[in-house]
Amino acid sequence: MNQELSLPSLNKLTAPLVEYLISNAESLRLGISEMENGCRIIDAGINVPGGLEAGRIIAEICMGGLGTVKLRASTNFRNWSWHLDVHSSNPVLSCLGSQYAGWSLNHGKGKEAFNALGSGPARAIGSSEELYDELGYRDSADNAYIVIEADKIPPVEIADKIADKCGIPASALTIILTPTSSLAGSVQVVGRVLETSLHKAHALHFPLDKIIDGAGSAPVCPPSKDFLIAMSRTNDSILFAGQIQLFVEASDDDAEELANKLPSSASNDYGKPFGEIFKAVEYDFYKIDPMLFSPARVAVSSLTTGNTFHAGKIDLDLLDKSFNM
Repeated sequence: MNQELSLPSLNKLTAPLVEYLISNAESLRLGISEMENGCRIIDAGINVPGGLEAGRIIAEICMGGLGTVKLRASTNFRNWSWHLDVHSSNPVLSCLGSQYAGWSLNHGKGKEAFNALGSGPARAIGSSEELYDELGYRDSADNAYIVIEADKIPPVEIADKIADKCGIPASALTIILTPTSSLAGSVQVVGRVLETSLHKAHALHFPLDKIIDGAGSAPVCPPSKDFLIAMSRTNDSILFAGQIQLFVEASDDDAEELANKLPSSASNDYGKPFGEIFKAVEYDFYKIDPMLFSPARVAVSSLTTGNTFHAGKIDLDLLDKSFNM
């Protein structure tokens, strides 16, 4: 009989990681500032260089303190040796409850508008996403932390909105900014390799409570100052060369079915760099098959039977095409 475990506070677990960024901002090449409402801003690539290590730590912050992200060299990937290894012993809560970029943040209109998606543990306090009803989880903490993939500082109204939704003063909120074109930004996106598999499993209606553990790996992509190229490379790292293994409490039939449906190559949109696909649909995300966003190669292990099922493939030619475009 499984013992019921109390769920941790994602924001409390994340706090030491955020404080480490601030205490070591100079060596990590981060910018620390404060808005007029007291909200702390950590700039990881807008007006400062940032770097791989900052991105690695921010990826762990995105995972709500329930995941580890490590940099590793591999000799099996031809031109792209450096990889991120990602693991969480509570992958559903870590990846879906925190890392998934599910909080839509908008303010203003026209050229002055700010539109971005927020990820990280603050979501579990203030976001109105229905996903939390499925997870049966809400966090409560005195401080909240959110990561926003953006190339400019958000207006103070965005910070006020997040703080209000979280029920905390703005001075208790920390916003971490990671532009897609920066080193830190590219690392924290590639660090979502496991999260994409969890999100797709959820979209496939696989029971989330049957996903017990998981790990993943994907190559670090070269950044680009061109937003479209940068976005394409971060996605393609996962689509063409991401690998994951999930450990599930399921029958062989259910585990095999999940494995066969999970890889990116199971989508009809697979086969070209993401930037080309995005351009072909006139930059409308909603015209892209949502089943595309998943790792290249998967393994699903049944904890019930001990059998593992494999599907998908690594495509180094497409990876080279994307990383050199």
